[in-house]
Amino acid sequence: MALVFWDTNLFIYLFEENPEFGARVRELGRRMASRRDRLVTSALTIGEILVRPIRENDSDSEQRYRAFFSEPEIRIAAFDASAAQSYARVRQDAAVRVADAIQLACAASAKVDLFVTNDERLSRKQVPGIHFITSLVRAPI
Repeated sequence: MALVFWDTNLFIYLFEENPEFGARVRELGRRMASRRDRLVTSALTIGEILVRPIRENDSDSEQRYRAFFSEPEIRIAAFDASAAQSYARVRQDAAVRVADAIQLACAASAKVDLFVTNDERLSRKQVPGIHFITSLVRAPI
């Protein structure tokens, strides 16, 4: 069993049934389930996911997304004092955007085994507390 952090973009692909990446995310989820891996994301992800339904006044989607993230199988990593320290280390690299640094810091604080994103820039980073960062296309699960 591994702790696997999904970056926001994976959930967007899944929820919006992205024609290019949606099936790949579903397959990643199936493989994780068969291995009994634990899904981790951050509270920032929830906020980012809720932007569209709130902007579009789509209360059905908003409720559906909130319910999804309240499932006990999903661990929500908080931006706490431990994450703040990781954030400061990650932000030493000015090329890493604030939101990406928060995601990486939350993952590091949660001590995840794998951080999956579709942002190639992040897949080349090394962050203490995260064993491996990879793109969705190259996810080794």
